[in-house]
Amino acid sequence: QGQLVESGGGSVQAGGSLRVSCAASGRTFSNYAMGWFRQAPGKEREFVAGINASGSSTYYADSVKGRFTISRDNAKNTVYLQMNSLKPEDTAVYYCAVRTYYSFSYYQPKSYDYWGQGTQVTVSS
Repeated sequence: QGQLVESGGGSVQAGGSLRVSCAASGRTFSNYAMGWFRQAPGKEREFVAGINASGSSTYYADSVKGRFTISRDNAKNTVYLQMNSLKPEDTAVYYCAVRTYYSFSYYQPKSYDYWGQGTQVTVSS
């Protein structure tokens, strides 16, 4: 069981910033690594960022490295994705997920479970 709820998405101009949040209810994910993925219409879901259980290690896709920052507050049972210098190609539905399958890498969607419903991020020129 358990549920993840993303929030904070919206529409911004290129170069702007957004901070999306992922809050857990019904369970805690403080002992699990977490990840952010995104999916644009007609495209496959792709890895954006990952963070280990303690928050001491982070991982980023090359396309967002230097612009996005993943963080977590385990006391609040929440993970964040700060998105700066947004580009139109960042437009997608952003999902958070819990990493439960350690046989696969941080970059593979099949490494994760308990996906949220997603929050829409739209970046206009």
